[in-house]
Amino acid sequence: MTPAVYAIATMDTKGEEARFLADRIREAGAEVRVVDVGTKGEPDAAADVSIVAIRDPDADRGEAIAAASAALARFLREEHAAGRLAGAVGIGGSGGTALIAPALRGLPIGAPKLMVSTVAAGDVSAYVGVSDLAMLPSVVDVAGLNAVSRTILGNAARAIAGMVRDARPIVVDRPALGLTMFGLTTPCVDAARKTLEARGYDALTFHATGVGGRAMEGLVRSGLIRGVLDVTTTEVADFLTGGVFPCGEDRFDAQIEARIPCVLSLGALDMVNFGALATVPEKYRGRRLHVHNAQVTLMRTTPEENRRIGRWIGEKLNRWRSPVALLIPEKGLSGLDLPGGPFHDPDADAALFETIEEVVATDAFRVVRRLPLHVNDPKFARALAAELLARLDS
Repeated sequence: MTPAVYAIATMDTKGEEARFLADRIREAGAEVRVVDVGTKGEPDAAADVSIVAIRDPDADRGEAIAAASAALARFLREEHAAGRLAGAVGIGGSGGTALIAPALRGLPIGAPKLMVSTVAAGDVSAYVGVSDLAMLPSVVDVAGLNAVSRTILGNAARAIAGMVRDARPIVVDRPALGLTMFGLTTPCVDAARKTLEARGYDALTFHATGVGGRAMEGLVRSGLIRGVLDVTTTEVADFLTGGVFPCGEDRFDAQIEARIPCVLSLGALDMVNFGALATVPEKYRGRRLHVHNAQVTLMRTTPEENRRIGRWIGEKLNRWRSPVALLIPEKGLSGLDLPGGPFHDPDADAALFETIEEVVATDAFRVVRRLPLHVNDPKFARALAAELLARLDS
C-alpha cells in the first residue's frame, strides 16, 4: 500500500470540510486516506477508515473524546510503523482538536503532522506538548465551506503534501547528547557543545523554558539521547516559585530511569521568569526585578527560595542509581550574576550551594564539586564537558 496522508476529522460534523481537504491533497500530488473519528451516529461512508471507540449520541462528550483519541493514537502509531502513513492532518474545533491533537503528537518527531484548528491562534501548548506538531489557525470556524475556509484548507493541503513529499527522516549518525541552555548561559553551553562535538557527539541544545526540558527528557525516554549536560536547571526555580517557565514534578526522572551519563549545574537559578513587567504577580512587585526585554521580566531568587531549590534538586540527586555529577560555579550562575551585575548576590548563591551539599549523599558515583569559576567562564565549560566525557567513556 502506498504511504499516504491521513486526513482526520469527526465526519459527523466536519464531513464536507474533510472531503474538500482530501480533494485538495490529491490535487497537490499526494495519496490521501480519510479517517473518521466521529463519536455520534453511523460512520461516514466517504471515509476510508472509521475509528470506532464510542458512537453513542447520548455518551458523555468528554468520555467519548478521550476514548476516540486513545484509539486514534494507537491506530496512527501502528500505521506509521507499518509504513502506510506518510503524514497526517487533522481539522476541528475545540472538541476535534482535543481529540486529534494528542494522537498527532504521538507520532515520532519528524513525521509530518498538521492540525487546522479554531483554537490555534491562542496558547497551543496543551495541544502541541513537546512534539513538532504544526498548528494552523482556521480563522473562521470549521463549519461549512466559504471563501476563507476554502483558502485555509487549501493551504493546509498543500502544506502537508509538501511536508510529505520532501520529508527527511532523522538520521542518527553520531551518539546524541542533550544540553540545556538559556540566553544568559549561552557562552558556557556553546563552549561545552563545541568540545563535545569535536569528540564525535551530536549535541542537541534545548531552551530551558519548561517545554525545552520536557522535550529533552522525552527524547531521553525514547532512547535517542545517550547522555545529558544539564547546565541550565532554571526551570526548577520557576516550578517552585510560580514562574512562567516551570518544569514539572518529574524533572530529572527520565535521566534517573534511563541510567545514562549525566552532569548537572545550576545555570540561571539566580532568576525566576515572568512575562512583561505588568504581568509580575503583585506579591513580587517589590522584589529585585530586571526587564530582560519587553516580553520577559526576571526576578532574583532569595536565599530562602534558593534553599528550597537546593533541597529539591538535592533530593532528586539522591535518587540517582547511576554515575552523576553536579558542578557548582561559585562565582555566579548567569550573565546577570556577576560582580556589579543586577543579580549579583553571593549570599543567595551560597544558600543554594550549601543546601545542595547538605542534602546530597555523595559517594563514588554521586559527585558534587565546587569550582571557583563563573558559569560562563570557558574553564567551567571545559570542566563540564570533561566530566560528561569521562562518564561517557567509562
